[in-house]
Amino acid sequence: MDDPAHGDRLYQQRLEKLDRLRQAGIDPYPARFERTHLARDVAASFEADPQREVRVAGRIVGGIRRMGRSTFLHLRDGTGQQQVYCKQDVLGPERYELLDAVDVGDFLGVVGPTFKTRSGEVTVEAREYAVLAKSLRPLPEKWHGLQDVEKRYRQRYLDLIANPEVGRVFQLRGRIVHEVRSFLVERGFLEVETPVLQAVPGGGAARPFETYYNALDRTLYLRIALELYLKRCVIGGIERVFEIGRNFRNEGIDTTHNPEFTMLEAYQAYADYQDIMRLTEELVSTVATQVLGRPIITVDGEEIDLSPPWPRRSLRDEIAERSGVDYEAHPSAESLARAAADAGLRVEPGWSRGKLIDELLSTFVEPRVSRPIFLIEYPLELSPLAKKRPDRPDVVERFEAFCGGMEIANAYSELNDPVDQRERFLQEARLRGAGAEEAQPFDADFLEALEHGMPPTGGMGLGIDRLTMLLTGQDKIRDVILFPQLRTLE
Repeated sequence: MDDPAHGDRLYQQRLEKLDRLRQAGIDPYPARFERTHLARDVAASFEADPQREVRVAGRIVGGIRRMGRSTFLHLRDGTGQQQVYCKQDVLGPERYELLDAVDVGDFLGVVGPTFKTRSGEVTVEAREYAVLAKSLRPLPEKWHGLQDVEKRYRQRYLDLIANPEVGRVFQLRGRIVHEVRSFLVERGFLEVETPVLQAVPGGGAARPFETYYNALDRTLYLRIALELYLKRCVIGGIERVFEIGRNFRNEGIDTTHNPEFTMLEAYQAYADYQDIMRLTEELVSTVATQVLGRPIITVDGEEIDLSPPWPRRSLRDEIAERSGVDYEAHPSAESLARAAADAGLRVEPGWSRGKLIDELLSTFVEPRVSRPIFLIEYPLELSPLAKKRPDRPDVVERFEAFCGGMEIANAYSELNDPVDQRERFLQEARLRGAGAEEAQPFDADFLEALEHGMPPTGGMGLGIDRLTMLLTGQDKIRDVILFPQLRTLE
């Protein structure tokens, strides 16, 4: 196979510089460097003790200014940038001359005292330096080299280097996950891990990814949800349980969907969906306050307050108001399909009544909801794992939370009647037999667990990626996933 770097002039020039460093007895890839100060700390160190020697390290960015016997450069670490000043009479002629073998993009360690330039910038005067990693490829220019959106996603490391604001999004994502975990742990929830490879991919309406396990000679699936194993934990006596983990769904890619995504699922015994509604709005508001300083976000230039309580509204009323279709006036799939098509929905042949309602929601309601809201009173056919309302057996105790034009959470009073659950699994199996690939598979093992008894339980799933989008002001899920799935380049 041809080496793509062969014939690249800049690459070859850097290889020559690498060789020059080695010929001078310098290891361009040493194992470690003892750093005493981060970039953010150097100025404070100078104010406390101007004569103190510091040891800083980072990647050379922004250009190298050579002016005869002196050179200025900037090192960037995880906290910011630090200016460095190199003088020939301090480093010595040979060592100073070797700076010609150093390029933007290289990692450098520098040792020396600090001083202030005429412009007032605290600068490290290099008494010695060490090459910590020689880069063989040039960095993209910030304004010219990394405008290609596809390149940013495919080579995220370059995006992080060229666009510091991208790194800040992922720092915030880390804090969001930490605060979600802390919120639940403080309320007595236990964090667990459940299988990613599953024999029956249940807990959601989605096509799974399939694989083959040679050692067991069986087909397995990447999980599409965390739900059914977490319910097994509740059955086993873990009364408050949660998991933050990856799910995988063999579906399309758009601004709010990626086939590999991160979910929080939490289950609380002796609670119903009303309790979980309060838990959800408190969780989102608290996490926003901890991460942003206040429970306020901006959506399309408008400030949105995430503080509880959030409005509660009927799904039926919201769809009717936004689309003009009252789905309760259309008891059959055929009738609802005609009404939905008349409203402007692109209807696919064979869609069930539940699928049609879900598509009406996704098309006419979800994109238009900017402020946080709970939609409630979902029809039974949309919710095969939720408990029926005692007064209306065609409606389940379920809510979905929406904000910023997308669904962020979904929750139920969990179905704990094994006889009812069996019948719903059988109904889903009939739908699968009729061609509905996203219908729930019959999970005999979960049903057996449920037959041992599960207490009244409220459960909730919240999308970590979408919560991050909401709190960081991003409008595409790919901007909050470090390495999103992309189509293969031709």
